[in-house]
Amino acid sequence: MKTYRIATIPGDGIGKEVVPAGQRVLDVLARASQRFGFDFENFDWGGDYYRQHGEMMPADGLDQLRDKDAVLFGSAGDPDIADHITLWGLRLKICQGLDQYANVRPTRILPGIDAPLKRCRPEDLNWVIVRENSEGEYSGVGGRVHQGHPIEVATDVSMMTRAGCERVIRFAFRLAQSRPRKLLTVITKSNAQRHAMVMWDEIAAEVAREFPDVSWDKEIVDAATARMVNRPASLDTIVATNLHADILSDLAAALAGSLGIAPTANLDPERRYPSMFEPIHGSAFDIMGRGLANPIGTFWSAVMLLEHLGEPEAAARLMAAIEQVTADPALHTRDLGGEATTAQVTDAVCTLLQGGSLRQAA
Repeated sequence: MKTYRIATIPGDGIGKEVVPAGQRVLDVLARASQRFGFDFENFDWGGDYYRQHGEMMPADGLDQLRDKDAVLFGSAGDPDIADHITLWGLRLKICQGLDQYANVRPTRILPGIDAPLKRCRPEDLNWVIVRENSEGEYSGVGGRVHQGHPIEVATDVSMMTRAGCERVIRFAFRLAQSRPRKLLTVITKSNAQRHAMVMWDEIAAEVAREFPDVSWDKEIVDAATARMVNRPASLDTIVATNLHADILSDLAAALAGSLGIAPTANLDPERRYPSMFEPIHGSAFDIMGRGLANPIGTFWSAVMLLEHLGEPEAAARLMAAIEQVTADPALHTRDLGGEATTAQVTDAVCTLLQGGSLRQAA
């Protein structure tokens, strides 16, 4: 029996609630399959670790992750610690350190979800957003001088390399090629950003020639927001830079009903290092410890983790359980307009994975 080594990093806020729920679901699924298992190792990195040690994760943290098959991550963010410290000290340190350059965010309206676009059918909103995850606007290049003086200056430089653009755009074309519609939209802002984004456009056109069976178009990022709302069926696979895709994917999750259900995969497509899977909802300290967090985003992230590990049957089984649970309004958490708790949703998914029914879970 294959045993997968999984690092769990709950991080901050509700990450400490949804990651254990995700681990439980994966354990139940593994026991039901009897074909594979998981060896979990938990890492207590995050805001609490920072308060004790002055850093979000230890200096050798990346080395502790390198032998894992995947990472299940919760969230980074603490109201008592500056956001740039929590993000750069943990999540981005892992993503960049393990060269997880392709951030993949599927978005669709799950059964039973009351999405805000009332004229949008579920089949009209079925997207995958590919976000460049290693450079661009979040490259970390910049600085501040003359702090505290009227002449203070701060810079953040967007660094885009040909190699970085080529590999994520090529990844997006391959992903689009694998989907039924074979349709890709390349997001740009080359009308205003006349150097790096023009290079991005040129590289997209070059890479497109390698994929004659993929239809593709180009959309200015601000126009893309309107297109997502007004013409959702015109989109399928989307690729964008780090900042642009970060914003568009949150809009996409909201249009699908809630950030609480949205998953993310931070992939090293070449599999040199472990990839990391996480919900996109953040730490949500306002509901921490109250049992109100929606674990569906974590469970869907676990589906992507299973697909990455080469367990498509198990992934499909978990996704089917997720959809059966979201289809029941009694199992909607507060973000979906319901009153269900984290534990109730988790229990329901586990019951289905064990061959039971939602009636038994209730």
